[in-house]
Amino acid sequence: MKYAFVIGSNAFIVPHGVISCSNGDATKEILRVNSVHRDNEPGSRLSVDIDIEDSHGNHIQVNNNTMLPHGNLQLIHDHDLLRIVGTDERIIFNIQQMDRKTWEALEHNIVAELEMSEPIAVLRVFGDFRTEGLHIMAENEKLYINDNGYATSAMYGHNDLQFTDHGVVLD
Repeated sequence: MKYAFVIGSNAFIVPHGVISCSNGDATKEILRVNSVHRDNEPGSRLSVDIDIEDSHGNHIQVNNNTMLPHGNLQLIHDHDLLRIVGTDERIIFNIQQMDRKTWEALEHNIVAELEMSEPIAVLRVFGDFRTEGLHIMAENEKLYINDNGYATSAMYGHNDLQFTDHGVVLD
């Protein structure tokens, strides 16, 4: 099974639905995909675990689409979407499973990689959060890890996608 994470204008194709962060001393999973939505399976849904911090350093933990009690944040989820929104309506974390028609509208080089690799799911991730001393901001055009920007690439890895203070790591 392969998963494709579309973050900014980048696609990262990996064998597992996991994104982790490393600060050199420790590695921590920040996202784990437990299940994906399948059009031909009634009741199926995108289900994830998330372990991050907001921009104020407040710990946010989601287990199987259920957020552990956290004062003022809002968790929104549907069959193909999970979103964590702050009190200021700012999106802290968003993951959405893209349908084929949507991902086919991405950059040509990314679509070619997706067609060739045939992932089980294409998942768009964006938001503004922190973890393991890293500031991660993903928007439509770029992925920023601390102040380093990444744009318009398609990368394939044999291990989990990992963010570090040196950038994106795919082994």
